[in-house]
Amino acid sequence: MRRPKVYVTSRSFGQYSEEALELVKSVAEVEQNPYSRAMSEEELLKAVEDAEGLIVGADEITRRIIGHAKKLRIIARHGVGVDNIDLKAATDNNVIVTYTPHVNAEAVADFTMGLILSVARRIPQAHLSMRQGKWEATKFIGAEVYGKTLGIIGLGGIGYRVAKRAKGFDVRILAYDPYISHERAAEVSAELVDLETLLRESDFVTLHVALTDETRGIIGEEEFNLMKQTAYFINTSRGRAVDERALYKALKERKIAGAAIDVYSKEPPSADSPLLLLDNMVTSPHIAAYTREAIRRMDMMNAEDMVKFFKGETPRYIANPEVLKKIPEF
Repeated sequence: MRRPKVYVTSRSFGQYSEEALELVKSVAEVEQNPYSRAMSEEELLKAVEDAEGLIVGADEITRRIIGHAKKLRIIARHGVGVDNIDLKAATDNNVIVTYTPHVNAEAVADFTMGLILSVARRIPQAHLSMRQGKWEATKFIGAEVYGKTLGIIGLGGIGYRVAKRAKGFDVRILAYDPYISHERAAEVSAELVDLETLLRESDFVTLHVALTDETRGIIGEEEFNLMKQTAYFINTSRGRAVDERALYKALKERKIAGAAIDVYSKEPPSADSPLLLLDNMVTSPHIAAYTREAIRRMDMMNAEDMVKFFKGETPRYIANPEVLKKIPEF
């Protein structure tokens, strides 16, 4: 009996959980991304021609790819956000898209606190200086986090956990989130305010939003101009939620004290990106969710939903549930 083919573009799927890879292999033939990077559209067009399932990482799954993959029936996003997948195209072509909600929230919250401390105390710059054989203690005078005001934009799964961690620093917590109740915010001692108030009063502003039409470019020149000159900006959510030219200008002109960025509008950013040359910027390559524990959880959620699907059962975590009305077997 012919077995379906599942193509895995995610470079980390199965790396820390052989059990998840074996689960998928129990119901399908598996082929994996041969590159140590995200795949291009042209590479994907060739890879998905006969695939019935995809497990994707940060690769852009466009309408062209989905339309070209005539046998494709399910896409599993190895991660939380599905903004790199054309959900409408998937639904139009009767393709189920699954994802792994909240699975990396603890990892990203940990990393966010790490970035806050890193940018405030200039830890990466001091480390690099030491590696170069220098002793420049007075060059790296930083700012304390204790007792300051932390502004959290997006108090969902990750933002909520950041607030829980930040309470240990005795900070005042402000939050902007139109979809969160005052009661939920009070659980982590957060005060719900409008975005302008948050930006004006916060010493640290951290962004935790999904990328939607509403949040695309939510932070731009106007928002940076509202912030304190001594404030720091942190982004571990989505690069396209921020106007990077405005961020560069704010940092270059010292309108804000610094920034710590894990995500970019284009990933990877070009090697000559001016953002990467600033001395008041801490950067990392979109690794906030990359812990062994979080990757294992993502692996298993993807694998279990993939197995459910190929056994004729409804996957648990579906990003486009409206597609089920179009598929007779569901």
